[in-house]
Amino acid sequence: MKTFLLFLFFAIIGIQLFSFKNQAPSGKNVIVTDTIHVEGNCNMCKERIENAALIKGVKKAEWNKQNDLLIVIYDSSKTTVELIQKSIAEAGHDTPLFKASDDVYNRLPKCCLYREEGAHTH
Repeated sequence: MKTFLLFLFFAIIGIQLFSFKNQAPSGKNVIVTDTIHVEGNCNMCKERIENAALIKGVKKAEWNKQNDLLIVIYDSSKTTVELIQKSIAEAGHDTPLFKASDDVYNRLPKCCLYREEGAHTH
């Protein structure tokens, strides 16, 4: 009887472990790195863009003013590249998916007005 109960115990544990191992990873954090083109000019733009990109789920955001590229590392179970771009546009900077409203853009400091003809980085 002891042998049977011991066998039954290990069989149940084995079945549970097997079924747990074969479950799809639901809710698992998936860290993603994306590169987004973000319009801007200067170090003030850099700070604004990076801060706007740091929404919930974003681990790191770094914008390069020489090539206007933002590298963003985020948890795709908590946010999306679309939400990140929307937040950046709401701060006044154009992205491939969202354009900053004219009202927000026009409130940027003069050195940050990247849409102006002859705008340059400094």
